[in-house]
Amino acid sequence: MTRFFVALALCALGSSALAQDQVRPQARPLATEAISTRTSPISLPTRPLARPAAILAFAPSAVPLSENLRPTARPFLRPELAHGAQTQPQLRAERNLFAFSPTAPVDSLRPIVRPAAFVVRAEQQRVAAVRGQVCGNPQIQGKVLGAVPGRGACGIDQGVQVRSVSGVALSPAATIDCRTAGALNRWVRNTARPAVGDIGGGISSLRVVSHYSCRNRNSASSGRLSEHSFGRAIDIAGIRTKSGREITVLTDWGRGAAGAALRQMWRGACGPFGTVLGPEANRYHRDHFHFDTARYRSGSYCR
Repeated sequence: MTRFFVALALCALGSSALAQDQVRPQARPLATEAISTRTSPISLPTRPLARPAAILAFAPSAVPLSENLRPTARPFLRPELAHGAQTQPQLRAERNLFAFSPTAPVDSLRPIVRPAAFVVRAEQQRVAAVRGQVCGNPQIQGKVLGAVPGRGACGIDQGVQVRSVSGVALSPAATIDCRTAGALNRWVRNTARPAVGDIGGGISSLRVVSHYSCRNRNSASSGRLSEHSFGRAIDIAGIRTKSGREITVLTDWGRGAAGAALRQMWRGACGPFGTVLGPEANRYHRDHFHFDTARYRSGSYCR
């Protein structure tokens, strides 16, 4: 028991001595000095000092701008056609950059200047087309007739006599109104010419068997007036090719390539025209196509 009290006393003495030996942290002299001596705001220079002339003499900016800013052409290596070593470096300013291709031309070909006579002839044709146009369309050639009088209700308010449409002649010329002339022009351009194609060298003319005529439908003695009575209809019996071949609705309908072309022409008319009648419509149209620009609420009538 005595030993316990002796040990306890020794521990108390040791801890007291240890507490006396510990050092209390002191304030840093530098911070104290900074606080005590800083009595006025710090004034620092805001603009850098100029460099000495001796240093500027060796600066890169001393090189003239004209030499410093101009780019230098980069050399490039052009591969050979066969596998192997490359050619010597060449500048990009080389004139022929495509010489390494066996199919490329050495130089681009300059287009041949058209002969003066050709230019003059083309201009004359253009002027003639503009001069001979009707209905405001150079593709429709003919002459303006104006008001075409007729018996009773027959007649055309603004009639034209059409000689050709899209380069295809009408034989004979047809007296119709501009609406019908425009439909005929679209049909020839978009249907008739592609349908004939190269048969006989292409289409040359249309064989017209009826245009403006003051009569009843199907030339009957009574009944309603035909669209022919108002210049809104045209009947076509066939075509003539550039080689002189005649293709007619009566003899070629349903026969070979010519018959197929006629059927395509008949089918393609349904749309530009309001009424399209062919050999299969009735006996009155077994030898020709009837096209007119009458309009119906149900759409085009095609038989």
